[in-house]
Amino acid sequence: MSVPSPRVTVADGWLRLEFGPGRGHADFHLRWLRHNCDLDRHPQTRERLVESCELPDDLVATAAEIDGSHLLVTWAHDGRRSVYSLDWLAEHAYARDRVAVPPPPSDVSALELTWGAEPAGDIVAAALSRLAERGAAVVRRAPRTGCAPEDETEALIEAFDTRGLAVISTHFGRIEDLRTDNSTNTNTDQLGYTDAPVDLHTDQPFIPHPPRFQLLQAIRPATAGGDSRLADARAAAEYLRSVDAEAYHLLTTVPVRFHRKQKAFESVVVTPLLVGEGEAFQIRDSYFTIAPYQLPFDRMEAWYRAVDRFHRLVRDPRYQYQFRLSPGDFVLYNNHRMLHARTAFQGARWVRGIYFNARETANA
Repeated sequence: MSVPSPRVTVADGWLRLEFGPGRGHADFHLRWLRHNCDLDRHPQTRERLVESCELPDDLVATAAEIDGSHLLVTWAHDGRRSVYSLDWLAEHAYARDRVAVPPPPSDVSALELTWGAEPAGDIVAAALSRLAERGAAVVRRAPRTGCAPEDETEALIEAFDTRGLAVISTHFGRIEDLRTDNSTNTNTDQLGYTDAPVDLHTDQPFIPHPPRFQLLQAIRPATAGGDSRLADARAAAEYLRSVDAEAYHLLTTVPVRFHRKQKAFESVVVTPLLVGEGEAFQIRDSYFTIAPYQLPFDRMEAWYRAVDRFHRLVRDPRYQYQFRLSPGDFVLYNNHRMLHARTAFQGARWVRGIYFNARETANA
């Protein structure tokens, strides 16, 4: 039987080196590796010649491979091929047998359900189960004749009500008709009622108790565009904590101000972006209603570094659910856990939005 050889895998900003049977593994930041490249030592004295501040901020490895008893890493910015002894890496490993947290998921098939001939209550029950497991459910409506998608909205609301969820009215109204020619809602002077792109955000972060769940039901598709995206902010926060504890600490402790000001509505809430863990996790995040940051001068750069790292993570298409809703389809998501977005569109796109809370908290 052959003995497994050492192996290397590259992640974002770091790599994992498996040393072989009985020797475990270790994780190394790419910056640490480049800072310890032997080619940056004096050939006679073996003293280091380069300080880490001289390296590019974003180091990328175009290749990493095992060659006998050495790790070979090729760098993108200058093409250098650095060579590291596996024994030397084992001796200086600073993250032995670390358990890596995965980045946010992106396989939309894990969210999808098909709604055929069964009653609305059956598909709602299945969607709630998927919601509890994954944070969202994407329900595909099988083609039907003689029933317009908008005629099913109230049946869905009733099915949710039967299962303990109550509709939450907001300053937009009970049901939002997200369309450019809206004539049914109040306070429509905001991005959702335009054909502009709306990037990842949570809804209603500027009120004391944002609704926990939202259903978006597709009524009429756009001529072009209007695709949907979700990102699991809870998974992203857990990943960030595992790779950058300082950034996570700032996002969970620094209060920021959300300020929604419209012609006939205004509300302000001050809170950290991230609060709680597990089922108690809640994110408030909205780039279009966040007020200018107000931190001491000596903390502002650290804050921007933290918040930008989080947003670059969730905006990475590799870590998003991406899908398009057809007429009759709906997506149900946890507004305390998931970020949602849509691309710009052309044509008379029409999506209905309904907020829900568990009945005992519906009037909180």
